[in-house]
Amino acid sequence: MAKSWQEKFDSKKPFVVKVIDKKFADLPKGTKMFIATPKIIDAYVREIPEGVEVSMKRMREDLALSHNAENSCPVTTSIFLRIVSEVAFEDSKNGKELKEITPFWRVINDKMPIAKKLSCGLEFINDQRSKENLN
Repeated sequence: MAKSWQEKFDSKKPFVVKVIDKKFADLPKGTKMFIATPKIIDAYVREIPEGVEVSMKRMREDLALSHNAENSCPVTTSIFLRIVSEVAFEDSKNGKELKEITPFWRVINDKMPIAKKLSCGLEFINDQRSKENLN
């Protein structure tokens, strides 16, 4: 049986910092790359102030710097952001107020491929972004 979003979020796998031995996505060979965890992504997104948008690129750079690396893995960062987003949306459906959930819409906009995959739908993202004047 597939793991739930919450089970994926609660994974005990630690973060990793490694030097990559070949070009990977937008990272050149030899880059010291940070591989986060869903909880690290969640903590970062929760710190973004209301009405402020942070790009995925900026988030990757910030996370890497805070973990003594040059950049963060683009693939796992996106996967973990999706996990964080799905858990937050499930929490909102289960009665948590929006101010209590992780504000993933401060990183995700409707132009990003990840947005189309989320169960919340583009309307939810756009509504939250509009309320914070992020559109």
